[in-house]
Amino acid sequence: ISFIGPNHKAIVSMGDKIESKKIAENANVNVIPGYTKAIKDEKEAVKIAQDIGYPVMLKASAGGGGKGMRVVNNNDECIDGFQRAQNESKASFGDDRIFAEKFITEPHHIEIQILADKKGNAIYLGERECSIQRRHQKVIEEAPSPFINDKTRQEMGKQAIALANAVDYESAGTVEFIVDKDQNFYFLEMNTRLQVEHPVTEMVTGIDLVEQMIKIASGEKLDFTQEDINLKGWAIETRIYAEDPTRGFLPAVGRLIEYREPVSNVFGTKKLVRIDGGVNEGDEITRFYDPLISKLITNGETREEAI
Repeated sequence: ISFIGPNHKAIVSMGDKIESKKIAENANVNVIPGYTKAIKDEKEAVKIAQDIGYPVMLKASAGGGGKGMRVVNNNDECIDGFQRAQNESKASFGDDRIFAEKFITEPHHIEIQILADKKGNAIYLGERECSIQRRHQKVIEEAPSPFINDKTRQEMGKQAIALANAVDYESAGTVEFIVDKDQNFYFLEMNTRLQVEHPVTEMVTGIDLVEQMIKIASGEKLDFTQEDINLKGWAIETRIYAEDPTRGFLPAVGRLIEYREPVSNVFGTKKLVRIDGGVNEGDEITRFYDPLISKLITNGETREEAI
């Protein structure tokens, strides 16, 4: 983290969902209506949920990867959901703080990629659509989004930069938003790191995010401005999991008997096919790691070509 990561202030403040939401409010970033303090117990959870209005999302302040999250639709579900979210958060993160916010129906999960250097320059590199999820974990990610329009993209980008500036952020980072069916958008969280889905942004912008992180960490100024960023083509990332579809897609373990990665011209096209792999044929898949074993990234001039 000391080599390619952002400063300590930003990591601490934006890594905590309750704290980051308060910072977002102060930076005039749109936030989901809710309760931004740690909920004491089930009784208080029910009262807060009733005040917000069901459906409500209960979320772990220290959460990530879909852990410590429960959507509740009534008082009974709220009591059970609070206990489950708190227990899961404690087991996963050693932190049982839970907060609540309005659950947005028909949501799109859109995130803005940013770069910020040590000289006060910050830009956004378009968006990624990450709405195809299972158990609150992303499965398919693409850039650009097939849903939002240019006006929404620009407004989200400006708010993402405002949030980064509010915490003097440095390095690559992602500001995540929930967007409703009418393209109203609300801050979800900020990831102060490189994300799994970063290759789709690299493909449509032509910018190597890891290279930029290293340059920023060494004190270099960004050598491009917001006006230089142009999105070209379409890119889609598919996460490849070691899971058992006959058991509700639970993680699967054992020997990886067969594993074949495609080459870039496998489909009779010169469009790029990229594999970010973490395994080889014959490897043992264990229970000690996330079931994500590789990523398939494709791109083309259109969304149809990328698919």
